[in-house]
Amino acid sequence: MVMYSSHTHLRLKYLSLGVLVLQTTSLVLTMRYSRTLKEDGPRYLASSAVVSAEVLKILVCTFLVFRENNFSVQAMKQLLKEEVVSKPMETLKLAIPAGIYTLQNNLLYVALSNLDAATYQVTYQLKILTTALFSVSMLGRRLGLYQWLSLLLLMAGVTLVQWPTESGDSEHKVLSTGSQFAGLMAVLMACVSSGFAGVYFEKILKETKQSVWVRNIQLGLFGFVFGFLGMLVYDGQRVRESGMFQGYNTITCTVVVLQALGGLVVAVVIKYADNILKGFATSLSIIMSTLISYFLLEDFNPTRVFFVGAVLVIAATFLYGYESKPASGSTNKTETSVNSAT
Repeated sequence: MVMYSSHTHLRLKYLSLGVLVLQTTSLVLTMRYSRTLKEDGPRYLASSAVVSAEVLKILVCTFLVFRENNFSVQAMKQLLKEEVVSKPMETLKLAIPAGIYTLQNNLLYVALSNLDAATYQVTYQLKILTTALFSVSMLGRRLGLYQWLSLLLLMAGVTLVQWPTESGDSEHKVLSTGSQFAGLMAVLMACVSSGFAGVYFEKILKETKQSVWVRNIQLGLFGFVFGFLGMLVYDGQRVRESGMFQGYNTITCTVVVLQALGGLVVAVVIKYADNILKGFATSLSIIMSTLISYFLLEDFNPTRVFFVGAVLVIAATFLYGYESKPASGSTNKTETSVNSAT
């Protein structure tokens, strides 16, 4: 029974990470496309998309809680009352990561509106290092020599994979210095917030045995409140003029679904991987994005630097996993964490 459980755990671990790679790849490509697509009418509001994603996530998590309670409305209401309403202090703890995640999601729209994909993806991988540092400082986690080396290899590999080519210079010229700086600051702030919020949320999850779906409902409710207030503050006039869903189309809806799905996929990854391992999955998605750009979009020419970078990223992934296996006396002790951001 133990062997079966361990085998199932391992299979779900890599399955969830694989789905996360696909989700991250699709989100980056569609989000970038949606922010650069030329349309006749007004462009959709990033703040509105963030709010819509939170609402969708709440609905899906509520359904999952409903299913866990054998589709009993009474049982679900009782559970939510006991875990959310009757424990206000526990619920309020999630206001901090929810607020940070909401800010982070808005920052990513700013980044992808002002930076080309290569610069965005390379810089955003700094969240792996911030997550590692917060894990060490806040959770007392110890990283071995191989793990620190794997982080360095990962950063080197990602940088090489996304190293700007001469064909990308024309796009750089179009972007103004001001917009590039705004995009860069947005990514850097998102990296720090991603690392802190993910580790903070992991710490909360480890302190209680509450259902991860209930936690995500709580997180989503705070996220909705913060996101809605942010939308009114920054885009209130545009919302009053053209409505909250102005500029929505199929691509916009796809971005919203993928963003909501990202939070749910990560909620599953919580049980089977840690924050840093999730970072490696995200890095692999960068390689997929580049390959898709080459074979489908035909706007990227692979070089020797690209292949060297790809090998480094894959090697770093295996190097990190090699260190974590012998160091883990208990699977649950080293493989339960989350980063709910995209």
